[in-house]
Amino acid sequence: MVHNGIEYGLMQLIAETYDLMKRGLGMDANDLQHVYSRWKRGKMRGYLMDITADIFQKTDLFSSSPLIDRILDRAEQKGTGEWTASEALNLHVPVPTIETAVMMRHLSGNIEERRQAEQCLPAPEPAFVSGTTTFIDQLENALYCGAIIAYSQGMALLHKASQVYDYQLNLASIARIWSGGCIIRAEVLQMIESAFANSTGFANLFLHPTVVEEIVSRQADWRNVIRTAAATGLPVPGLMSTLAYWDAYRSKRLPANLIMAQRDYFGAHTYERIDKEGIFHTQWGSSEEVRQ
Repeated sequence: MVHNGIEYGLMQLIAETYDLMKRGLGMDANDLQHVYSRWKRGKMRGYLMDITADIFQKTDLFSSSPLIDRILDRAEQKGTGEWTASEALNLHVPVPTIETAVMMRHLSGNIEERRQAEQCLPAPEPAFVSGTTTFIDQLENALYCGAIIAYSQGMALLHKASQVYDYQLNLASIARIWSGGCIIRAEVLQMIESAFANSTGFANLFLHPTVVEEIVSRQADWRNVIRTAAATGLPVPGLMSTLAYWDAYRSKRLPANLIMAQRDYFGAHTYERIDKEGIFHTQWGSSEEVRQ
């Protein structure tokens, strides 16, 4: 199940790079085939990248045009992505990239609504300018960062499930098994296997120095790609979710204190303090604060 959840995330991320190059840069199937063929020999080496490169060189038998341009943009699913997201919610493990991938498959099904919206919802002026080669290199780095995030979310879910259900999972072994012959097999799994094999007790791949270095060295490109996409109006919710997850995870302080204050204000749900032990409730219309 978690394998398939990661698969959903990776496929969404790859699809977003395709959209940025096709609609953003105006690249055709032949151009795209060359890019993905190059990427499949680099850091993104893996099964999904292999088949993506192959897809762009397939010609439609009926029209003699690239087959990819004739396929309806409505993505179906068997439900394992939803199952992964549901179990993650039950275990309180954030997997926003997987959840976003599921959501985008649902949204892709609203074809008529999207066609109507295109006519009445204005788009920003195109933000892409010169430097296509540079942007494509940045896009490769952004995809690599996003892929690591997608794997890390799946691994975090397995880690938590192993604790809660006493599965006694060996995450290094799982990464090695996935490397052996499955849809999400990729070179990055070797780094993930090594991280879990050489370290124990950490809940997220982000806490391993090798993984941190791989992401930090590319994060400027990652952020620039997302910034450019947002300015252009091209949707990259998967990539955005990976960056938001990274930024939230590395934040010592989050604005959840305001949420707790709001909950206490409208529902007397209480809150904790940073300077005192215990549970507290405030009568927000007065100066009274009560320890629970």
